[in-house]
Amino acid sequence: MRRRDFLKNVAPVAFLGGFKINALSHLPFLDGLEGAVDNDHVLVLVQLVGGNDGLNTVIPLTNYSDYYSARANIAIPQGKVLKLDSNLQQGFHPALTGMQRLYDNDQLAVLQSVGYPSPDGSHFRAMDVWLSGSDEDQYLNTGWTGRFLSQTYTNFPVGYPNDTMPDPLAIQIGSVISPVFMAQTGTTAMAVPTDAEFYDLINGITEPEPDTPMGNELVYLRAVARQTNKYASNIEAAAAKVTQQAPYPADNDLAAQLKTVARLVAGGLKTKVYMVSTGGFDTHGGQVDPGDTTTGAHSDLLRRTSDAIAAFMNDCKFLGISQQVLGMTFSEFGRRIISNGSLGTDHGAAQPVFIFGDYAQTGVLGNNPDLSANNVESNVPMQFDFRSVYSTILRDWFCVQGSDVKTMLLKDYQYLPFMKTTACNNTYDDLNNAGNNLITNAENPFANITTITFRTAGGHTLVQIFDASGRLVMVPVDQEYTQGAYNITVDMSRFAAGIYYARFQNQSVQQVRTMLKVNR
Repeated sequence: MRRRDFLKNVAPVAFLGGFKINALSHLPFLDGLEGAVDNDHVLVLVQLVGGNDGLNTVIPLTNYSDYYSARANIAIPQGKVLKLDSNLQQGFHPALTGMQRLYDNDQLAVLQSVGYPSPDGSHFRAMDVWLSGSDEDQYLNTGWTGRFLSQTYTNFPVGYPNDTMPDPLAIQIGSVISPVFMAQTGTTAMAVPTDAEFYDLINGITEPEPDTPMGNELVYLRAVARQTNKYASNIEAAAAKVTQQAPYPADNDLAAQLKTVARLVAGGLKTKVYMVSTGGFDTHGGQVDPGDTTTGAHSDLLRRTSDAIAAFMNDCKFLGISQQVLGMTFSEFGRRIISNGSLGTDHGAAQPVFIFGDYAQTGVLGNNPDLSANNVESNVPMQFDFRSVYSTILRDWFCVQGSDVKTMLLKDYQYLPFMKTTACNNTYDDLNNAGNNLITNAENPFANITTITFRTAGGHTLVQIFDASGRLVMVPVDQEYTQGAYNITVDMSRFAAGIYYARFQNQSVQQVRTMLKVNR
């Protein structure tokens, strides 16, 4: 979505208890879907604004020496990396103790190297792509969640609230509605204040009105808004039902937002999607402290994020709602493999994504990226398309039929096995079930022509070739195959010498092969 289009389509503002909220706008009539309506599942989107450094978040242990060589001035010492239960290949940044507990308690899935083809490194464009579910060169006026909600709750907002859906379809914690909730002609969400303001709202405390004519008008507007807003009383009633929650860390903006989410879910709101966010992840400089790479700005960001999510899951268990909630973290992009001279990292491409909840299939999906000396000037290559994450959530959490998932996401994306069997009664594969050598090439290095060999289990099979920046340069395979091994000859004579990545995808499995083109 272009910036001017988003601003043009933002819904008008109303007031709830003295705090601004964006009102719901008209959406088109679309066919309904029963799965998401019938279950009580809730999705919590956690946005990490700025571009999180994935290599210092999920740290490769099997190729630790390559990791250290690429970023010695910011690398986490191997002895300080948090170990994961039954996993010797990766570990967590030492600040992620809360996330480590979730992993060890079977409540956390980690998806390696999630991204999309040909990113341009722009903060605004990258986040727009993630929120809309578009291609890099495609501009959409709708968000992926907005399309899901508008097709699930037909003819919304006409006839809403009703017995089936008496509450907001989606809630943003904060003052600005994200484009992720935009449907064809408006937003499917409303906003409620952050935690401190929210508790004032529930207790009837509002910002004082000035003793001026403007203040008198504000009193009137607040009174009218509370009388006319369809959802204000439901939200306040839900919050009022919850009088005790498990503890959350103080002075933590994300924890405050998640505390509000837990209270509303436990209070009985039928809202399907919540969104929270925290910023500061654009760590070009000062990512670590001189002399101790386990401390610094990035460590503080990760600790706040990890502590907030762990406290939220503990609270959900305390409130008896842990099986209703699934969460997902995401940022606009990761950072580059090699560090810079300012104890920081620059804009990159693929990033790790965390899926948390009782129904997350604990493990690390995907392989450690190739960080050998030839690759350090590259971006981390994409292993999984981010829209495959959305596709799996819609299918395995909201119980949406596959054909409808394709309509909502505008294309058919790979299914990823990061969730346990849910009320949707779908099947899933084990994590890391791909095996080895699903894709190889010979010669490697090669001058102009190389032969790619791939083994498919049958069905749709895809081979993509990316350059070192993450730009998609070729798609030599994109079709249905029967089970077996196949060879294709690829002519890359028109491309410059350098590092390339061949990405193989077959149903729920994928693998990335590093290829080196040389001059001869």
